[in-house]
Amino acid sequence: MLYLVLGLLLFLGTHSVRIVADDWRTRTRTKLGTSSWRALYTLVSLLGFGLIVWGFGQARQSPWLLWSPPPALRHLAMLLTLLSFVLLAAAYVPGNRIKARLHHPMMAAVKLWALAHLLTNGTLAHVMLFGTFLLWSVFAFLAARKRDIRDDTPYSQGSTGATGVTVALGVALWIAFTLWLHGLLIGIRPFG
Repeated sequence: MLYLVLGLLLFLGTHSVRIVADDWRTRTRTKLGTSSWRALYTLVSLLGFGLIVWGFGQARQSPWLLWSPPPALRHLAMLLTLLSFVLLAAAYVPGNRIKARLHHPMMAAVKLWALAHLLTNGTLAHVMLFGTFLLWSVFAFLAARKRDIRDDTPYSQGSTGATGVTVALGVALWIAFTLWLHGLLIGIRPFG
């Protein structure tokens, strides 16, 4: 559990600098230079991610059950993860209406992903991992929206074509991940 906690602190800590210390981030990025800042950010994030993967894998070996989720919640979790993949695609497909409306679909995707996994997993390791990501995504979304208001950030209206591509890509990614990649990478088949 120690590696999981340390990994979460490093990974989400680096991703929280803009939430809690945006001015410091700007000054430090200017002082170090954009390339050096990105390299340091990436290095710490990858170290944190590696520790999360290792720590979570270790914690799953001896699970501490907090509650047994009802099997019916798996259907809700499937729907939430489907929506999460569409939102994830919306973060990257330019000119879509989902991003135009939400402004930060990646944060919304993380919220739904984390919530879906909290609904269907009752071990301490799952609660630590997904609960922490859920809390982080809420604060990150609020901070990003505050910056948008402060900076009067413009967003395009988006187009129907780009939105269609976004939805199709999100659904395709969800199918691929749910049917094959989740089992291959995580060792659990959601439909199995």
